[in-house]
Amino acid sequence: MKILIADDHELFRDGLRHVLDQFEGPPTIIEASDFPQAIAAAQTDKDIDIVLLDLTMPGMAWAEGLAKLKELLPATVPVIVLSASDDRRHVLQAVNMGAAGFIPKTSSSRVMLSALKLVLSGGVYLPPALLDQSGPGDDGTPMAGETAIAALTPRQREVLALLGQGKSNKEIARVLELAEGTVKLHVTAILKALNVNNRTRAVVAASHLGLTAPDAAP
Repeated sequence: MKILIADDHELFRDGLRHVLDQFEGPPTIIEASDFPQAIAAAQTDKDIDIVLLDLTMPGMAWAEGLAKLKELLPATVPVIVLSASDDRRHVLQAVNMGAAGFIPKTSSSRVMLSALKLVLSGGVYLPPALLDQSGPGDDGTPMAGETAIAALTPRQREVLALLGQGKSNKEIARVLELAEGTVKLHVTAILKALNVNNRTRAVVAASHLGLTAPDAAP
């Protein structure tokens, strides 16, 4: 596994290396200290498996840098915001732009590793505090409210509640005793009903609609 750490603080990158060494492998680490270096890495290394991105890096505006990284990387490569920033508007804007989740830098190594494993398995990680504090419309995501709820079957609401806990399709299938392919069909229907285009935004939508209470840790 190859992981790109993009952060302008060398001390933090060193600490994160030690945390990531606990992965089985351990993974190959690529480092970038600003957005131009991160973009150059995405252009030259075609086998990156995951990107851990600090939004507040030099070189360009974070939204421009994130958009460029998403353009260069395959759609299957998750970009996770890993930041000390507690500005939920920026975090949710990053989610709308395709970030696979958000891990606060204040997280313990256990939570960070669990969150990364969850994302790599196809799940989503957003800290409960972020969801609890965000109100409808904070991230610009269209909220369908009662219309969205009415459009969901009872089974789809169960799937959405588990999505809201960040669970992967495989985990949801195991909990609900469904085939993984059936879960995928439900997820597709949920995204359409909530008028969102990825699982992370569905997690935010689930919280806004009061359909789930996310776990504190994956």
